[in-house]
Amino acid sequence: MSDTHHGAAHAAPHAATHAPHADPHGSPHPATGLEGADGPRRPWTVLAVALAAQILVVLDISVVNTALPTIGHALDIDGGNLQWLVTAYVMMSGGGLLLGGRLSDLLSRRGVFLTGLTLFTAASIVSGFAGSAGQLIAARAVQGLSAALLTPSALSLITTTYSGAQRRTALALWGAVGSLGVAAGVLLGGAVTTWTSWPFIFWINGPVGVVALLVGTRTIAKEQVARPKLTDLDLPGAGAVIGGLVALTYALGATATRGWWSAHTVVAMAVSAVLLVAFLTTERRAARPLFPPHVWKLNALVSGTAVMLGITGLLVGAVFLTSIFVQTVLGYTALQTGVAFLPFAFAITAGTIVARHLLGHVAPRVVAAVGLGVTGAAAGLLSTAGADAGYAADLLPGLLVMGFGVGMVFVPVSVTSMAGIPSSHAGVASGFLMTGHEVGAALGVAVLSAVASTAGSLATIDGAADAFSRGFTCAGVIAAVVAAYALWRMPAQRVSGAIGHVHH
Repeated sequence: MSDTHHGAAHAAPHAATHAPHADPHGSPHPATGLEGADGPRRPWTVLAVALAAQILVVLDISVVNTALPTIGHALDIDGGNLQWLVTAYVMMSGGGLLLGGRLSDLLSRRGVFLTGLTLFTAASIVSGFAGSAGQLIAARAVQGLSAALLTPSALSLITTTYSGAQRRTALALWGAVGSLGVAAGVLLGGAVTTWTSWPFIFWINGPVGVVALLVGTRTIAKEQVARPKLTDLDLPGAGAVIGGLVALTYALGATATRGWWSAHTVVAMAVSAVLLVAFLTTERRAARPLFPPHVWKLNALVSGTAVMLGITGLLVGAVFLTSIFVQTVLGYTALQTGVAFLPFAFAITAGTIVARHLLGHVAPRVVAAVGLGVTGAAAGLLSTAGADAGYAADLLPGLLVMGFGVGMVFVPVSVTSMAGIPSSHAGVASGFLMTGHEVGAALGVAVLSAVASTAGSLATIDGAADAFSRGFTCAGVIAAVVAAYALWRMPAQRVSGAIGHVHH
């Protein structure tokens, strides 16, 4: 991508590591370290706008959780179908992120970012006016597709604007937003639902999006790019991966109401497998693949994305199950549920702070593996809660430990995954990483909800308690598997130098 300004939009073309370069075929060589030289300091306004947009995207993964019973009652949605209000959003976002990342590399990052932000804001407002389950699920799907444009372009703007310590600080903050935003969304959803009505959990995005748009148009530098051809976008590959991920999430989500071995589930699984195999085949043969095959050789990115998928799935799935539990079993209101998640959010913040300091002394894979181990232990603790559980004695300790563990994982993943990615591939790499985030969120809710539902109905007190226990037992097993993978595959070398602090 050629820029007219070598300033804000393209400040750090090789900022990630010791001068990674693209070869003549556009293939980035993996870097040998995780540290880059400090370039000229850049204003934090681009980061602020990118984080504001990402906060909207991440909040909307979880903001509906505390409002689910209220929305279900208002729109007459039964308990088994409530999860679609969450998964419709994340499965479309996750499926579209690779295309969004490709667009960010081929087109103006600024243009893709502002377009995504505009569509997201509009879809949020439409969601609040939905009068039926179908309308709301459709609007949520459009929100997800908008987020698929927004997220990789925002992360790409960060990685190409900042270098050195500024870049590490920006990526650490990005990681913190990814984890803390999910927990904060539960509180926001509960407060807004209680004090106003459920449509406002979507309408609140309107003014925030408009302000971010106004600031973004003034602060993000314009770029001049060559107009790409339609064949450069690999639309067949995009259609196959979106369809495959949607079919997979749909199949998992339907198990709660139709069973694991129903014809409905088996057919959806088969369709997903066919489409995902078609995607991989298309990528090998395409002249301009949606996701260049050589990027699979970048271990830091691939391993970081896999761990991102696992930890986000655990986080969002845990928030979903706990939101249902405290409202169904403990009888909490939406606002009380949101407040109940506050300690969880604070624990995530503490985990990110500890991880940032540890990264200067310990290998990223060790920090991530320890965080996942802590998360798994917390899941085991939460799985012991029964129908007679109390918040302070039975839920709070597990939520505090889980929040701390989750916070520890997001920072090393965010800081190391983009190491060694040249500017020309920043968008597709960002899209790959955030695909892990969004697909993890979709699969986390779908898998844990499906496993939990085998023990009992989420709509009754005894059923929800049994389901909660089985869901968190599954979460503990998943955390252990992902921890072992992180220790095996994530980068072994330490981040040289402390992660910088934000200076105003």
